[in-house]
Amino acid sequence: MTPNRELAGQVALVTGGALNIGRAICLDLAAAGAAVCVNAKSSKAGADALVAEIEGQGGRAFAHMADVTDPDAVTTMVGEVVTQFGGLNILINNASYRARTPLVELSLERWRLAQSVTVEGSYLCAQAALPHITDRGAGTVINIGGVAAYIGVKDRLHAATAKGAVSAMTRSLAQEVAGTGITVNCVVPGVIDTVRGASAGQLPPGVDGDSNLIGRKGKPEEVAALVRALCGLAGRYVTGQVIHCNGGMYLGA
Repeated sequence: MTPNRELAGQVALVTGGALNIGRAICLDLAAAGAAVCVNAKSSKAGADALVAEIEGQGGRAFAHMADVTDPDAVTTMVGEVVTQFGGLNILINNASYRARTPLVELSLERWRLAQSVTVEGSYLCAQAALPHITDRGAGTVINIGGVAAYIGVKDRLHAATAKGAVSAMTRSLAQEVAGTGITVNCVVPGVIDTVRGASAGQLPPGVDGDSNLIGRKGKPEEVAALVRALCGLAGRYVTGQVIHCNGGMYLGA
């Protein structure tokens, strides 16, 4: 195994993997030698294009369209990963919902959607994936958090609350799998230079690429590099941690 293929022989599932940070994570894990399942709910063209890009670089990947809030769909997806690649070592819970909505306009339906995708989706995927990861004798679960849960962001009460729950879930899940060889961590990006969907809206005042010590937005590839490291040797003695990747925007633990 060469140093730049440290995940050779491993299998990864990345939810919300077709675009932005998820896309960068898929590319980096594939570059490290992992076979990758690119999950998406609606971005089929993006998922298929990403699979083609990974395969064009000599990697192994397939796309699986599934709604992570649907328990049956999640079970089917994880089963397909195991069927296609023979097992599962890495789960990246990246799928989330973050549409910008002020509290006075925030419907219960939209509130529940944020919790369903971000929190329940992570729970369902972990529940379905962990027996298979356990079968491999070791593995990695990484939840993707959000800086809004730590600094508070206007018009993102629902999304920030969901991301805060993901951080709490990380700590408890790490306790749950203690002794199995599986590590569980949460990577919390700051403001990342991504293609923002229409529902996400513009960044709120005071939350921009210059509002950190480095003085720019982060790159999806920088978040992906941290995720890749935690999946490899650098992460074998790290578990139950919330690790911030925000350029110094938030300096808490």
